[in-house]
Amino acid sequence: MYYYIKGTLVQKSENYIVVDANGVGYMINTSLTTLNNLDSTGREVTVYTYLNVREDAMELYGFSTQEEKNMFIHLISVSGVGPKAALSILSVATPAKFAVAVVTNDIKTITKASGVGPKLAQRVILELKDKLKTEELGLDGDETVAFDASDNRSEAVSALVVLGYSPSDAQKAVSKVDASMEVEDIIKKALSSLL
Repeated sequence: MYYYIKGTLVQKSENYIVVDANGVGYMINTSLTTLNNLDSTGREVTVYTYLNVREDAMELYGFSTQEEKNMFIHLISVSGVGPKAALSILSVATPAKFAVAVVTNDIKTITKASGVGPKLAQRVILELKDKLKTEELGLDGDETVAFDASDNRSEAVSALVVLGYSPSDAQKAVSKVDASMEVEDIIKKALSSLL
């Protein structure tokens, strides 16, 4: 319903912000990552939003980047992960760090989130990895870039797809990065070229 809200940041709390957009104050639940990324109150901000509609409530969730919003949407699609758990996970890991945790089976990073135990972390990894496997990672024509399954660039492409980038954009960006780098560094370099 709302793709983003652009307005003046009028309040920051520990788990939500209030943005005044044309005289309407929107209370937007958010992660610590987004809270840290936003300037001080009184500044104009753009917050990418997701409206969660339940039987008993309508809640607005917002993020400073499109990547974090995409990761939130992936997280809440996992059975057993609600919006609050998703925010908790995104509060302890940036989207890039979380994507690396998923593709490298790093349960420890995910369980740092409040209220997320090992079983839920395993479910998150399993379900998001399955989603990655359904994505087609080939490019058209002569642009095809094949990465060895053990190559760090292959894991980086998967992580970028989790972040919401198209498989072809992810492969193009990763193919320009040195394969000897760590997965997280490859993702950071590729993200800088995608932005």
